[in-house]
Amino acid sequence: MWLPVAAGAGATLVLVQWLLTHVWVLVGVGAVAAAAAALRVRTARRRAEWERVRARALRLRIAELDSLDHRSFEFAIRDLMRRDGCDAEQLGGAGDNACDVRAVDPAGRVWAIQCKHRRDGDEGSAVGVGVLQQVNGTARQIHGADVAVVLTNGRFSSKAVPWGREHRIHLVDRRVLGTWAAGSRPLWELLDRIPPPRRPSALS
Repeated sequence: MWLPVAAGAGATLVLVQWLLTHVWVLVGVGAVAAAAAALRVRTARRRAEWERVRARALRLRIAELDSLDHRSFEFAIRDLMRRDGCDAEQLGGAGDNACDVRAVDPAGRVWAIQCKHRRDGDEGSAVGVGVLQQVNGTARQIHGADVAVVLTNGRFSSKAVPWGREHRIHLVDRRVLGTWAAGSRPLWELLDRIPPPRRPSALS
């Protein structure tokens, strides 16, 4: 039983002695490892920078948004908020508390966006007061929103428009969405009655 143990210990001792007399091997291995780590860091940074450039250049036509399913639509809205300099995440799904996209804009304002995709665009069913009521009950209380938004590639009912104005719910319909997605102006420049910035920003 002791023979294999002794043999292993002897081999380890021989290896250590060899390495001590060939320090350059350890130096070389360390240099290669450091170079590989530096390359990974540079590659990650280039990839991140490319993603930022791609996001800043993002332009989407309303027809492209129409062709998406509801979940992909939410991710597209997240990416448009990121394009405009926001820290944005997609939350949509079970238990999202009526917020599909939450974002913090460059001025520090928190946005809670509820997305309603309509496969038939303007021809689809109108977004009604019920959706706005859900958002009104969660956007500020649960998500800490400064700006509560209901966004659709379709239209809003005639009752939803005044209800939203009265309860400070910003409505983004097909026309506003198309202008925002295809252009270079951030969403807060296209909406009225946006709260003042929480912090100074060149983009606010």
